[in-house]
Amino acid sequence: MRLLPLLLLLLAGAAARASDDPFLSGAANHSYNIDCGGAADFTSSFGRRWLADQFFSPGGAAGMVAEPHRFPQPQERTLRFFPPSSAGKSSCYSLPLPPGRYYLRVFSVYDNYDSKARTPSFDVSAAATLVLSFRSPWPEPAARYGAYSDLIFPSATEPASDVCFYSLSTDAPVVASIEVAPVHPLAYDGATTGADLVLVNYGRVTCGNSLFGPGFTRDPDAFSRVWQADVDFRNNDLNYDAITAGGRKIFGSNQPPNYFPTKLYESAVTTGGDATNEIEYLMPVDTRLSYMVWLHFAEIDAGIWAAGQRVFDVMLAGENVTRIDIFKQVGGFTAFKWTYIVKNLTSSTLSVKLVPVVGRPILCGLENYAMVPLEMRTVPSQVAAMKALKESLKIPARMGWNGDPCAPRAWDAWEGVTCHRGDRGLVITQLDLGSQGLKGFITDEISHLKDLLTVCDPALVANVIFCLARNLSYNSLTGSLPPGLGQPSLVSL
Repeated sequence: MRLLPLLLLLLAGAAARASDDPFLSGAANHSYNIDCGGAADFTSSFGRRWLADQFFSPGGAAGMVAEPHRFPQPQERTLRFFPPSSAGKSSCYSLPLPPGRYYLRVFSVYDNYDSKARTPSFDVSAAATLVLSFRSPWPEPAARYGAYSDLIFPSATEPASDVCFYSLSTDAPVVASIEVAPVHPLAYDGATTGADLVLVNYGRVTCGNSLFGPGFTRDPDAFSRVWQADVDFRNNDLNYDAITAGGRKIFGSNQPPNYFPTKLYESAVTTGGDATNEIEYLMPVDTRLSYMVWLHFAEIDAGIWAAGQRVFDVMLAGENVTRIDIFKQVGGFTAFKWTYIVKNLTSSTLSVKLVPVVGRPILCGLENYAMVPLEMRTVPSQVAAMKALKESLKIPARMGWNGDPCAPRAWDAWEGVTCHRGDRGLVITQLDLGSQGLKGFITDEISHLKDLLTVCDPALVANVIFCLARNLSYNSLTGSLPPGLGQPSLVSL
């Protein structure tokens, strides 16, 4: 699967309030701000503690953007890139995360750091699921100034989750920063979708307002989302008017599980000109996926004081899906959220349209998330066994034994490893590591690879040593054969 998420172009602003920023809690709360390519820890002007990425064993090489003076934050100037010749096809950051749901934000920038004047193509996975794709050429603003992409993902069941970068051809994947923080388990319909889906941001906008969010402006968001100005998503053939709450208090905001910020509901757009005009936003999508759309409303016009005075229909992808009367639902100056899942799209642009019934429609904000199915992962016990083998056999970095051994399925398994679908997940069925310059020993953990099959011709197999010599030949291994190799399901070595 190839995803092209919305690249959110941002410039940093004034400091955020610490109490509203989940990324300030640090490792004790399993939140991390990783300065990719950074040589030392530091605290940003927003009070966030940034960690040098050497502690997360990413491999690759550190670099610096060509024109660092154009980047306001230190973590945006440094970067890490992964030459495929030295790191294999995949390179990963290993994040110590217990099971749960997490918000992940990645800053990617090229800015001609390698003087080749060509942006790279590469894929990114989280929870062993392909979630982001960067294809050359990048849009010029993203290539020069960088772009933020964010998503919500469930962590693995093991002690750490990996964020991995996959090289296409000779291109070197590149990343400037990685941020991750836990979110409420029920956030964004987590009760029904949290364990099985990754939600990738394809557009998060504030209507009638400028960009805001902690880490970029002084405005709080307890989820640490950044809300982009809506002007780039409007249908510019229509007329719009911006309105505000005029300082009136907004009720019902900043509540669990989503903690939508109060500022989101303090401004809105309505139609300009004729009262029959519509509001329409055009959101980029991938037609192979379904989308979770969230619309945010608040009746912030004091002239609307009763139900029935402002009524409008919501049309998604040309289909009339609901009728909204904000005052009837929650009254005045109160946040109202509505969500809907859009499926079977036929266009690469999703139309979100508000059509007047009585009065003019109004909208405070809009979110659009691609619902990416969580891919099947390798059985955890076999992941642990393969990581133990990686250490005991001293697997060289060029073989790319990083992340999940078998997933995502769009990419081949680790070099020398064959996988198949099992009842509980993907399983290792074959190892072929001959002539790889290995200099270690076979760890006892290999006994957890209970699905190994032979690649030797059974008619030629006199004993287990014959096939062992074939599959691990021309290496310099020491030690004895682990007793676990006698497991019943192992055909032969």
